[in-house]
Amino acid sequence: MLVRSTVTVAASAETYLPTVLPAAPAPAPAAAPEGMVWIPGGEYSRGSSDPRNDLCGGSEPMDDARPIHRVALAGFWMDRTEVTNADYARFVAATGYVTVAERAPRAEDYPGADPALLVAGSVVFSPPAEEVPLDNALRWWRYVPGTNWRHPLGPNSNLDGRDNHPVVHVAYADVEAYAKWAGKRLPTEAEWEFAARGGLTGQRYTWGNDLTKDGRWMANIWQGAFPGKNSEDDGFPGIAPTASFPANAFGLFDMSGNVWEWCSDWYRPDAYEVAVRAAGGGVVRDPRGPAEKDSLDPQEPGVPKRVQRSGSFLCTDQYCTRYMVGTRGKGAVDTGSNHVGFRCVRDAGP
Repeated sequence: MLVRSTVTVAASAETYLPTVLPAAPAPAPAAAPEGMVWIPGGEYSRGSSDPRNDLCGGSEPMDDARPIHRVALAGFWMDRTEVTNADYARFVAATGYVTVAERAPRAEDYPGADPALLVAGSVVFSPPAEEVPLDNALRWWRYVPGTNWRHPLGPNSNLDGRDNHPVVHVAYADVEAYAKWAGKRLPTEAEWEFAARGGLTGQRYTWGNDLTKDGRWMANIWQGAFPGKNSEDDGFPGIAPTASFPANAFGLFDMSGNVWEWCSDWYRPDAYEVAVRAAGGGVVRDPRGPAEKDSLDPQEPGVPKRVQRSGSFLCTDQYCTRYMVGTRGKGAVDTGSNHVGFRCVRDAGP
């Protein structure tokens, strides 16, 4: 039996219908796997209304997160935190796996690329010394040879003191390999958003409608003038250790900010419209996203991308406000950076 959530629908999001959760108590089907929490499944309104008129709502309409529509999901297990450096080190020690960033790119895969860039490495946030317009992200990103998950800020950096930080510089193949080894999988976009909402209905953030709570920052995001000056009001100049901020109502940490998280869905901006049409305008059940051949980012046609969620420590209301729970991001599958990580899910089983 299902019951409606008692959370009040946000006044600024009239198009959301109440979240429906299993009737309490809703026990997990078995003992929790280590480090995972039970997400009970249910029915909710997925997507984001236009946030631009909200306080700190940013300048983007988030058109790719509409129409807001009903989604029904079965229950599943989800990692309580992002996968950490210590977690990933155990995987690599057990398997000998070499990540994409640790391999030199092949010239045939990148025709016309500068040969000087065809060396193993990854992309690192590099704040400019001067004020710059926010219309070109290349002003604050730099490809740094020798950068990878073991050396997250460049070849001279290491993981000392970072065991409990989310692993970064992982491309999609890297996270998929870890998930398979761990007996898990990547969450679908619908599962990720349902889990992030924690049973709330139509709230902007995983904790409610206000960016801060009682004057406290609730997520690791950027404060100050992006991209040159981070005032670090939340206590962190960059990535924070996992679980540094309060968990949501399902017991999940960092479902907003810190690092982007890979989802299994291929990205296209009209994915929700397509899903609703396929469901005949009714409830969309357990959506898996478009096929690879249908992936499309109008900003980079011809570059297949997967969905990413949660935003990161680099998101701000000046640029990329995608720490708002209903919003969407995307990333090229062959690319990692120092603000993209992941967490896994596991099916309930028979």
